[in-house]
Amino acid sequence: MSVKYEALRAPWPLTLPARPALDTATNARPRLDSIDLLRGLVMVLMALDHTRDFFGASGMNPRDVADPALFLTRWITHYCAPIFILLAGTSAYLYGARGRSTAEISRFLITRGFWLMVLEFTVVRLGWTFDTGLDFFVTQVIWAIGASMVVLAGLVWLPRAAIGAIGIAMIVGHNAFDGVTASDIGMHGWIWNFLHEPKLLTLAPGSQLYALYPLIPWAGVMAAGYALGPVFLLDAKVRRRLLLDLGAAITVAFVVLRLSNVYGDPAPWAVQDTTLSTALSVLNVEKYPPSLLYLMMTLGPALMLLALFERARGDLAQWITTFGRVPLLYYVAHIFLIHAAAVVLALVVIGDAAWLLGGLPSAKPAGYGLPLPGVYAVWLMVVVALYPLCAWFAQLKRRRSEWWWSYL
Repeated sequence: MSVKYEALRAPWPLTLPARPALDTATNARPRLDSIDLLRGLVMVLMALDHTRDFFGASGMNPRDVADPALFLTRWITHYCAPIFILLAGTSAYLYGARGRSTAEISRFLITRGFWLMVLEFTVVRLGWTFDTGLDFFVTQVIWAIGASMVVLAGLVWLPRAAIGAIGIAMIVGHNAFDGVTASDIGMHGWIWNFLHEPKLLTLAPGSQLYALYPLIPWAGVMAAGYALGPVFLLDAKVRRRLLLDLGAAITVAFVVLRLSNVYGDPAPWAVQDTTLSTALSVLNVEKYPPSLLYLMMTLGPALMLLALFERARGDLAQWITTFGRVPLLYYVAHIFLIHAAAVVLALVVIGDAAWLLGGLPSAKPAGYGLPLPGVYAVWLMVVVALYPLCAWFAQLKRRRSEWWWSYL
């Protein structure tokens, strides 16, 4: 298979409680609607990004600050992966807060992590490519979550403070290694591609793997989310204040550090032809791998939203929360639905959908692609269409208690 790609440009002083030993026979699972609401919101936004991938005329990672509408359509979806991975770490802590031992937590993280990596290379890959061959694979967000869980399975044996310190060190320090390339390492350089430097790798003649989501610093984000877990067992008023203060501090630090152009992202911002384009240049930070500034830009506001969402009420909040309670089903279903709808559009518009079978939708034929209003319309239809399935599955999960439901 021939696949063409567009370049993808790609201590805090308060003492928190240790994980409580809860009696699983008398205590319900610690669960906050604010976590599910925020997770659901970023999943809805994620569908916008993937709808644009398949239906828009642009490439898969548009970063042209001279096109504000397209840039911001892509930019707002940058919040998805960091928030989802942070909350996965927090959810892992709350999973253990039901009275499980460290060994049980570690075993769950290892098995679920490998399960997600298998899904990435099978079911998720099929949804993205509509191809059952073995010629092309991509390590995307599901792989990153699974691999980070395997790393966290080892870290949970350490004191929580050490887990948080390691996570923060990965997030803050990894840009110091931006100048290191796989070629500098030699024959084992491919390991660096999985850890920090995205690259298209050849597995065997006729088989390639695109290491798109390097493990560093994604594993650090999950570790930080795990270390944050005890905050969600605090009194609600204290918890909201902590989340607001920490989120605001990270956001302000992002602005100061980004404007300084000293550290935190491989590409400095620059003055552009217009004020708006200059502002967008400040926001134009690197996702592959996610720079320190990329993570500060996304996780700071995320923590503030977690605090604000604790007061969220109403039908819309409940509707979005439903998606956050069944994230894996939603992810798999939305990829298949968007891809299938794009095949139909391609057949109607240009009479050919072969380019959508066997690879990522990065190289689009002339004459294909909807303008942004059309992309937004399809996105909303996809989200609405997925709600009945997600609501049914959320109710089903709530009624079931078998151990394997934790893997779905």
